[in-house]
Amino acid sequence: MGNTDKFEMIADKYDSPGRIQIAKVSSDAIRELLVDAKGKNAIDFGCGTGLVGMNLLDEFRSVLFLDTSPNMIDQVQLKISEMNIQNADTLCFDFEQGGLTGLKADYIFMAQVLLHIKDVEFVLSRLYEVLNEGGHLLIVDFDKNENIASDLVHNGFDQDELTKIMTQIGYREVTSRTFYSGSKIFMGQDASMFILDSQK
Repeated sequence: MGNTDKFEMIADKYDSPGRIQIAKVSSDAIRELLVDAKGKNAIDFGCGTGLVGMNLLDEFRSVLFLDTSPNMIDQVQLKISEMNIQNADTLCFDFEQGGLTGLKADYIFMAQVLLHIKDVEFVLSRLYEVLNEGGHLLIVDFDKNENIASDLVHNGFDQDELTKIMTQIGYREVTSRTFYSGSKIFMGQDASMFILDSQK
């Protein structure tokens, strides 16, 4: 996945107050959209240090923390063992490089991950294959922001355009809304965030 090298270097310093706050509002927004999730399994896709998924552990039967960065996964494993968490596991894997057969989930959520992915359509198609029938993919990310110019990340997403891409892949009942805006939260710029819910 994009920018793995960068994340490798900052893994042990990643959990800043600002990131913890954004993770909290992201996980709260995800929680509002969960339906009968207690008996279901989830994947925190592009989990980083697990800030969002850790907030949602009580909502699912199990959560798999998946990331391309070994150092980020090490941080998650540290939290799992320190807090003696029983319903979590980790996997270091890059969906952009290969397919993973046998991996299935009822819920996949990704928070501020899509902006790092070069081939958005390809990865969303891969995740569609991982979802169980009726399963949900939840995306939290930044609204398109013309003030951001970067070779490393997308400058956010147009919700209608993203909905169109997902519908073509096969996702149905795609809904999205802007739920949060903050000062200097996206590469030093003021920005707003959306949450998108979709179903297989």
